[in-house]
Amino acid sequence: MTMNETLHPNRVAERLEPPEDSMHLRPRPAGLVGPEPIPLAVLRRYAGRSLLRVAALDREEVVALSRFAALLESIEISEYRPLSGKLVITAFFEASTRTRLSFESAALRLDGRVISIPDGTTTGVRKGEALEDIGEMFNAYGDLVIMRHTETDSLERLQRGLRIPLINAGNGSGEHPTQALSDWYALLKWRPDLALETPRDGRKLHLGILGTPGSMRAVKSFLLMALLFREHIERITVISEMADPFGEDLQGPIELAGVPYEVTNDVQSHLSELDVIYMNSIAFLGDSYRALDSRYKLDASSDLKPGAVVLHPLARLDELDRSLDATEHNLYWTQAHGAVFIRQALFLSTFNRFGRLPENIPLG
Repeated sequence: MTMNETLHPNRVAERLEPPEDSMHLRPRPAGLVGPEPIPLAVLRRYAGRSLLRVAALDREEVVALSRFAALLESIEISEYRPLSGKLVITAFFEASTRTRLSFESAALRLDGRVISIPDGTTTGVRKGEALEDIGEMFNAYGDLVIMRHTETDSLERLQRGLRIPLINAGNGSGEHPTQALSDWYALLKWRPDLALETPRDGRKLHLGILGTPGSMRAVKSFLLMALLFREHIERITVISEMADPFGEDLQGPIELAGVPYEVTNDVQSHLSELDVIYMNSIAFLGDSYRALDSRYKLDASSDLKPGAVVLHPLARLDELDRSLDATEHNLYWTQAHGAVFIRQALFLSTFNRFGRLPENIPLG
């Protein structure tokens, strides 16, 4: 088998869909796959690379990874064992449910192998072992490391001894770039025209953020990735209890992008204007967590714009009421379910395993 520079999705077999009554609120991946080939040259840029921050990605790469994820969601490739022989280390020094399990599910469904640190208190760190030394050991134990840690500088410390690729699964109040990929994969399935370089018929989005991006790493990464799609964004409204919700990591990039934005603490005056609402429940403040202010809660009676969608990285507390689950506004299940496929796309790109994809995807 030889390799060309495109994946043609129009000749692949459809994955069996779940029952229709469980899917009626979820955008299907087919609209994002489309008839155009997926550029392998763009996906190959990630071969052997680490992903620590959103700044490591450009818009073209986000769109290509999302289209590749949509293809993976539409077909069944597990029998081809594309990650066979590769071993992924999930090193979670901070508690996680969805992120760790979706990474492990993505690897195992591609026939990769996983060794896991599900709880940092069971490691030598508890005895004072340095992350620099742990990084050196990881070189011998696996082919790729996925790490979550409570300390923002943990990535740099681990990398001092690490020579294999590293994926950031959340570092203190830093970033969570693969969560942002999951977020924008969901939005691209909802609105495939966001993949275009310029808006179609002037359809721009008014993005709303409920929370404090500067201290909520998932929100921060979502907002940084949103700036890659600046041509599609009319305005950003941040609704926060803090007068300065951005911090140094965000203020400069937002101003440089030239996207109009405003900061307010008044939920009710702006809710009905928003096309996309991104919310989170937890802020990381130094060495502790704080829940979202009780004023910023959504339920089925909230004054949401018709057709608007709500994103939430989960886990939720009482800020996102379950009465929204069965409404048109729920995009958070799509966001959560798509995480496996966007992480599969990232794995296959990092390991450059395109040659092991099914034969009915022409790679000639």
